[in-house]
Amino acid sequence: ESPLRAFENELGVQAPLGYFDPLGLSKDGDVETFRRRRESELKNGRVAMFATIGYMVPEYFKFPGYLAPSSNLKFADVPNGIAAITKVPAEGWLQWVALCGCYEFCVNTPVDPAEPGNYGKGKLGYGNMVLGITAEPMQDAEARKRALNSELANGRLAMMAIVGLWVQDGLFGTPYGIYTGSNAFESELGVQPPVGFWDPLGFTKTDDAASFRRRRYVELKHGRVAMFACLGYIVPEYYRWPGDLSPSLGLKFSDVPTGFAAFSKVPLSGWAQMVAFAGTVELFQYVDDPKRPPGDFENAGFLGVPNGYVKAPAGTKEKKLAAEIANGRLAMMAIIGMFFQNGLTGEAWGDWSLYTDSPLRALSPAQEAIAGTGGPFGDDFWDPAGITNGKSKEEILQLRAMELKHGRVAMLAVLGWFHVAAGYHIIGDYAVGEHLDNNPLVNLTQMPMGGIWQVVFTIMCLEWVTTYVCKPPAEKPWDILGWTDILIEDEKSIWNQFRKAENQELNNGRLAMMGITGLIAQDVLFGDFGEAAVLPCFGAAACKELFSPVGPAATTEPFLGAGFIYPPLAQ
Repeated sequence: ESPLRAFENELGVQAPLGYFDPLGLSKDGDVETFRRRRESELKNGRVAMFATIGYMVPEYFKFPGYLAPSSNLKFADVPNGIAAITKVPAEGWLQWVALCGCYEFCVNTPVDPAEPGNYGKGKLGYGNMVLGITAEPMQDAEARKRALNSELANGRLAMMAIVGLWVQDGLFGTPYGIYTGSNAFESELGVQPPVGFWDPLGFTKTDDAASFRRRRYVELKHGRVAMFACLGYIVPEYYRWPGDLSPSLGLKFSDVPTGFAAFSKVPLSGWAQMVAFAGTVELFQYVDDPKRPPGDFENAGFLGVPNGYVKAPAGTKEKKLAAEIANGRLAMMAIIGMFFQNGLTGEAWGDWSLYTDSPLRALSPAQEAIAGTGGPFGDDFWDPAGITNGKSKEEILQLRAMELKHGRVAMLAVLGWFHVAAGYHIIGDYAVGEHLDNNPLVNLTQMPMGGIWQVVFTIMCLEWVTTYVCKPPAEKPWDILGWTDILIEDEKSIWNQFRKAENQELNNGRLAMMGITGLIAQDVLFGDFGEAAVLPCFGAAACKELFSPVGPAATTEPFLGAGFIYPPLAQ
């Protein structure tokens, strides 16, 4: 079994993400380390839940009387949020530290090492507190598991929430991060609590009224379309029109699926009708009037019904327009989320059990064949492009063999590139009879065709040998030298670094493929072939005197001079 699957049945493994460990902290399958981290997660989550409550409650209630009578400090005098830190006296901090230490070392003692975070306190943690109250654990196993999962999820949410509250408090100086700056549009519709005037990208910083009006008009239109789109996702789950959508095609409304799949069912004439209807509404029904507020159409009635005569009740128009903007913003976020869920899972409502390509899931048996062979971390399965999804074990192994082959060629190419750039091209110089150019691309054009064909023929011979004569093992098609039959992959063996060396070759090959591509592109675009990389001290002025005795004494050629220069061959 892969270490990636070792903890998939633990608490906290919940939809939609399943087992979520993007940093690979549990990739080694170490149970003790996992339990320690789980206990830390639970403890931090519990503290974060208390901290979040501590931000909210003082907004509505504070204890009467004095917090520190000696300092004449009342509870009402302590501000909420980060500012409270400056008001609490040192004695108060000491009391907190003492209370936390007492709970950490005396009260909260683990009951079962196999169940991190369980201190025998019973439901809601009331039991065995300072007064010695005991509490029985929950007897219903399912209810207990559900409650513990809820605690984990709520703790994770609280950790995100309290960090967000701190950031808002630090940026805006108030516990709930309400923007208190000035702007020409702060009295416009859409400026609502808790964020106030919200323009994080600074679109309105120029105070251009015409641009603001156009953006508000576009925002309203997109919000209205998004609200219809959300309804279009939801309503068909509960109700569909009876009868035929397209009698000529025998297509009923009930035959059209929900979500993206509906695109393939609606006939072309249906799309034409929708475009014509939307165009009619856009060009003739809802025509923008510069004299009216953006999105306020004269012939639109209650709820935006075209040519409607029922108007909004007096005194409620501003409130309803502000609600429309807020609902439209929510709908735009919601429909994007629905699109993503639909696209990833193939279902309109995002059944995550169908998302078999999720990188957060355990590997398929075929992918296990190359698990732990390189990536950002040594033991990762690294396939950000999803190339191995749906592939058989044989296909995945062949892809790995191709990757390694390209990587090996790229490593040789990088070495050859800098070898030529440094002036070491003895064989080519001898064959041509003169010193060739140090620019590898120019050097290639100076080589005779006979030499180039020799290289091509040699490569073809090597390919033929490794494909038909000395075929590598099926389990490791990249092992063209047959090391698999010689070395023993045993952790206690002297050869236990073989897997590490394989991973190094793989990652170095990936780097080399990027490197040779960059060198060629740099040379083609800018004429720079990396000559400075082979000069003493990378061409620094302090090392200009470090030249080779080979070649002219005052040479500025790369390190060790211009290589061996042969006189022209006799005619």
